[in-house]
Amino acid sequence: MKSNLFKLSVISTGLFLVACSVTTPSSNYDPEKSYQITIIHTNDHHGRFWSNKYGEYGMAARKTLIDSIRADVAASGGQSLLLSGGDINTGVPESDLQDAEPDFKGMSMIGYDAMAIGNHEFDNSIDVLRKQESWANFPMLAANIYQKSTGERLFAPYEIFDLDGLQVAVMGLTTDDTVKIGNPEYLGDIQFTSPIDEAAKVVPELREKAQIIIAATHMGHYVDAQHSINAPGDVTLAREVNGIDLIVGGHSQDPVCMAAQNEANTDFKAGDACVPDTQNGTVIVQAHEWGKYVGRADFTFIGGELSLDSYQLIPVNLKKKIKVDGESKRVLIADAIAEDAAMVAFLQPYQDSGAEELNAIVSNSNGKLEGDRNVVRFQPTNLGELIALAQMTSVKADLGVINSGGIRDSIAAGDISYKDVLKVQPFANIVSYVEMTGSELKDYLAALAAMPIDSGAFAQFGGVSFDYANGKVSNLYVYGRGKQKVQDDLVYRMSVNSFSASGGDKYPKLSDHPGFVNSGLVDAAVLKDYLADLGSVDVADYEPGTKVTRR
Repeated sequence: MKSNLFKLSVISTGLFLVACSVTTPSSNYDPEKSYQITIIHTNDHHGRFWSNKYGEYGMAARKTLIDSIRADVAASGGQSLLLSGGDINTGVPESDLQDAEPDFKGMSMIGYDAMAIGNHEFDNSIDVLRKQESWANFPMLAANIYQKSTGERLFAPYEIFDLDGLQVAVMGLTTDDTVKIGNPEYLGDIQFTSPIDEAAKVVPELREKAQIIIAATHMGHYVDAQHSINAPGDVTLAREVNGIDLIVGGHSQDPVCMAAQNEANTDFKAGDACVPDTQNGTVIVQAHEWGKYVGRADFTFIGGELSLDSYQLIPVNLKKKIKVDGESKRVLIADAIAEDAAMVAFLQPYQDSGAEELNAIVSNSNGKLEGDRNVVRFQPTNLGELIALAQMTSVKADLGVINSGGIRDSIAAGDISYKDVLKVQPFANIVSYVEMTGSELKDYLAALAAMPIDSGAFAQFGGVSFDYANGKVSNLYVYGRGKQKVQDDLVYRMSVNSFSASGGDKYPKLSDHPGFVNSGLVDAAVLKDYLADLGSVDVADYEPGTKVTRR
């Protein structure tokens, strides 16, 4: 039976965790045999097919590392599977502009065996996703995504692999938050059911077919199941659905390393030992993001028992800063991993494609424009203000709002290229506006001001000041066409992107409001033109200060 304990014992190979598996017959399965199984995993790739400017990560070095792991496993008589926790799309312009073709084809070259569908796979239309499926020579799995009009699943729910007679089932699950954080324009006929409910139905079926069950998920790891406003994640799944041996996760973009039961190792750094989470006897792993790490989990399966012998998060050419003769220098944390030459040759044309346009300088800034996830989702920032102002200017609005989840990166001081702009706004949302009465505007802004921190729904504002307390907005002024105190019966124009206007991030839906207009302007193009018109940015001009007070 499954163990409910977080078992740690130091042995020569590292940290040892145990999970038991119920055994069912299969044609070539030998219950007396000791099977060595290695699960290799990554997640939240987000377009990082190429190494960054410091030579970190990238698919060419990842292939070299994974080839090495596979060779090591095979030499010891073991079997391996390579899995992804999803979110291949969105994050780097060279990838975004090419519908992640280099990424999916690169994954095929590396030899991925299966992946979970991530929420960012729906940043494009279903037609693009089907094209991406054709580029992948591995299954893209999701047991809980259905077509509303037919009631049929849109993707295979699972795949069963025969590893030297041992049957290993891999089931895909996607966060049901996708319906609120995905682009509503592309989700009209798509239903995301509860992944936990679906797993509860599918796992008993798989127990009749396989000795080991793995869930490849894009649900997020939330310590002790404390998922806040997010949909329940991997910990809840493990606690509520018996019979899952391993969860290979994604979505929260964490290195899942634990200090003790239900206590994260918040001091984890690249190169440190990592102990994965264990809940209800289910081992839970996640390898941070962008291919910065490759996870390696080595198991032994014998007599119906699956034991985790060792676990590693292997950094892929990650570097740290050190002082050398008083100067800062980046040095490798672990041994250098050479880039696979064939992969470099394959990816190079994609990297070069459009480079001239992407690298064109459109403006410059005398300081950092703050869009880091751990800042912009917690407080107003100068970049949030600038984007809101850019959008309201493009449609001659009185004020502008932008969800912080639509701001994906910062812009460093110095020259600003089109590539920098596309990193900030990679989703190609359309700038729209709505004309509403002052009374309606107060209600809408109150709903936005109530959105919690640490979520993509946290709102950034431009051209507006107000106080918010006890669910009400007061002292409301707009500045787009001169400072005006908002009157309940007058009409005002507010800019908002198409994602938020369609009800994304649980914003009040505006797209069916009689005063709603889709401008047809793409957000990144609007920001690029605004920056170009400025010529240079003085960050002091965009400090949000206390224009909006939330209490």
